[in-house]
Amino acid sequence: MEQVDIVVENGTILTMDENNTIFERGIVCIKGDTISYIGTRGKEVFEAKKKIDAKKGLILPGLINGHTHAAMSLFRGLADDLPLMEWLNNYIFPVESRMDGNFVYIGTRLACAEMILSGTTTFCDMYLFEEQVATAAREAGIRCLVGEVLYDFPSPNYGPIKKGFEYTEQLIRKWQNDPMVSIAVEPHSLFTCSPDLLVTSSKLALTYGVPLIIQLAETRSEVDELEKKYGKTPVEHLLSLGILGPHLIADHCVHLDSKDIEKLAEHRVRVIHNPESNMKLASGVAPVPELLARGVVVGLGTDGCASNNNLDLLGEMDMAAKLHKVHNMDPTAMDALTVLKMATIEGARALGLEGLTGSLEPGKKADLIVVDLQSPHMTPMYNPFSHLVYSARGNDVVHAIINGQQVMENRNLLTLNLTEVMAHAREKSLQIKEWLSC
Repeated sequence: MEQVDIVVENGTILTMDENNTIFERGIVCIKGDTISYIGTRGKEVFEAKKKIDAKKGLILPGLINGHTHAAMSLFRGLADDLPLMEWLNNYIFPVESRMDGNFVYIGTRLACAEMILSGTTTFCDMYLFEEQVATAAREAGIRCLVGEVLYDFPSPNYGPIKKGFEYTEQLIRKWQNDPMVSIAVEPHSLFTCSPDLLVTSSKLALTYGVPLIIQLAETRSEVDELEKKYGKTPVEHLLSLGILGPHLIADHCVHLDSKDIEKLAEHRVRVIHNPESNMKLASGVAPVPELLARGVVVGLGTDGCASNNNLDLLGEMDMAAKLHKVHNMDPTAMDALTVLKMATIEGARALGLEGLTGSLEPGKKADLIVVDLQSPHMTPMYNPFSHLVYSARGNDVVHAIINGQQVMENRNLLTLNLTEVMAHAREKSLQIKEWLSC
């Protein structure tokens, strides 16, 4: 018998490989941090240290949250129903100016708990004190791509932008060989970053071979401001600076014209779609079907909890599919398989992690989840792809394995003390109330 560390059995496997292969009553074998076998060979062929019974549920790659501000989990519900700039200037930026590394660490632990419990095994983060984000994620056992947010005004973490670049470079060097943590260069947006800052950020990313991530064309006001200042759309502005390229990941991309879409496709820019946040802040509807039609790689993100208010990627899939159907008045738009791929293999491709995760294939890292089907809202099941997008909820995920380590078993977190995590978060919420009352 072949010796393996973990066998996940007695479930329907959705591999999300290039052929969307499905194995009924399949098994996944894990050795160390890697998938060693996937298929339908008899389970008696393998001897495992641990066996996980999927109980006729769905076994699939862990979900990939392509854009978050993890520590903003502590701002959940803080200032809802406000315009974006009022929300930022009157609430978010004032609170962020008083944060420290411990604040971000506690908020990130809360976010990691929420993401693991709802099926996310990889996330991409843009925020402050990202050393603490990386540390918290590593302790929680969740895969991540993170970067310190850079902007023209002084940061509560690093101070002036020169120090921001130094801090980012230190992050890259420290984590460059870590199996779970990857680093990106992350200027905030075009309305908070000068051309020099953007160009320097791009050069730094290219020097180290890491992604460049920026929030792009999120609001109509951003587009109007850029056109007034430079006579260009946000995409044209980046093109004029020599920044468009396959190293760039653009978050949001709500306000694009047909020429912008062509330029993103031509330069192989990757995009992260954040439908719930864009809806809540009334930013608009990103032209995702048009981007996909032009071959642009598009992943799915939740954005931060202050503008969503959750990190449930299963709910995000449901919203993404329905939003584009009603927006285009076309029930065939953004079919379930397309959206599920955005949250798995296409999400991995958008972050440059497709060689590690996003699909269940031998040789890839063992990042997978098991979704329970034994509940009324999951009964009956005819199509597993549409079932996950339109019926499943975050709390239907019962097991999670990341990099070969089981991080959740029967809805119990194994790498985080959930009671402690939530208690610390509540303590920080009292501090936030004090800051805003001053």
